[in-house]
Amino acid sequence: MSGVVTSLASRLARVVPSEDRLSGYLLRLSRPRFWFYLAGPVVVGVTYAASGTADLFTPATLALFAYFLLPANVFLYGVNDAFDRDIDEHNPKKAEKEVRFRRDAVVGVVVTFAGALGALFLFVLPTVGVQVLLLYFLLAVEYSAPPLRFKTTPFLDSLSNGLYALPGVIAFVAVAGVLPPTAAIAGAWLWTMAMHTFSAIPDIEPDREAGISTTATFLGERTTYAYCGLVWLAAAAAFALLDYRLGLLLGVYPLFVTGVALSDVAVDRAYWWFPFLNTVVGAVMTMGKLWVMVNG
Repeated sequence: MSGVVTSLASRLARVVPSEDRLSGYLLRLSRPRFWFYLAGPVVVGVTYAASGTADLFTPATLALFAYFLLPANVFLYGVNDAFDRDIDEHNPKKAEKEVRFRRDAVVGVVVTFAGALGALFLFVLPTVGVQVLLLYFLLAVEYSAPPLRFKTTPFLDSLSNGLYALPGVIAFVAVAGVLPPTAAIAGAWLWTMAMHTFSAIPDIEPDREAGISTTATFLGERTTYAYCGLVWLAAAAAFALLDYRLGLLLGVYPLFVTGVALSDVAVDRAYWWFPFLNTVVGAVMTMGKLWVMVNG
């Protein structure tokens, strides 16, 4: 198995442009491993808003998926990295799995343009969708940028990461014309809070060295595990109000974090398992709703 993975990785490395080229650098800046953290909620939101298969593939839904798959990630992580240049000097993750931000005017223009593309949806979304989109951009920028810079304030860093749930809300509104159920928004928001805080555990020491305060640095590693487990449990409870099967599905997260906390698995290794876990959970949610839609 390791030989297959190594072979696939080497082939991918030959296909993806070098980070020395602008295209290769921007691709890595956008965190391809995490693309579905924004695009995945769009798929779920569209699926649960649709009253029939004709609602699944429309110009609006396809445009939202395309935007949140790549341009939105370029913008989100470009802003993040631009304002974290000093912090990232102490973070080994940037040298191994990601890239450090370039002080390059062209990069700045591309990141700005990627964000500006999202403004096109202001002209096609219902009023409530426009409001959610504006909230998304506010959080996407102010999570990293002054004056608010939520990421440097314990618990506000966690709370503000509800931004990852908002593409799903926007997509739901684009199809249904109304907001999703309150329990769905609450459950998705809580899920993103825990996901963000878990992802901050590997950065505890680099953040402390840089003088950055986060929920994880404030609580410490062991207590942060407990925080994530409780918030994920609350997310599962919120989804259970909609359908007990969704609650059971989301219950995998508190079990997962408990397993990591009680095992000798390094958290920085477990962190990189989440794209796979999240994709599987999202796929099950989506396929379940499609099954009900098709089979009545």
